Amino acid sequence: MLGAAGVVLPLLPTTPFVLLAAACFARSSPRLEAWLLDHPRLGPAIRLWRQQRALPARAKRWALLLMSASFAWSAWMLRDHGWPVLLVFALWLPLFIWMARLPTAPR
Repeated sequence: MLGAAGVVLPLLPTTPFVLLAAACFARSSPRLEAWLLDHPRLGPAIRLWRQQRALPARAKRWALLLMSASFAWSAWMLRDHGWPVLLVFALWLPLFIWMARLPTAPR
């Protein structure tokens, strides 16, 4: 559910929650794990993560771009409030660094 919410909510990432769901389903529900792995959009990224611990280059670029845009929009909307901008930055920066440092899968 959090992965699906991350598609539309700013600052909430989708990829880590989808990968976490795949890991949980691997231990609890083979049927749901198979559904995720066979999904045309989610399956290839999950299999790539399991095999190489890497993200597809296009997905990584889009994730970093959209995270940055979400941060910029949030900071602009909170520009008159001072400390909430720092809170948003404190939440965004570690996630941005983590994702930027992940390996990128070769084509």
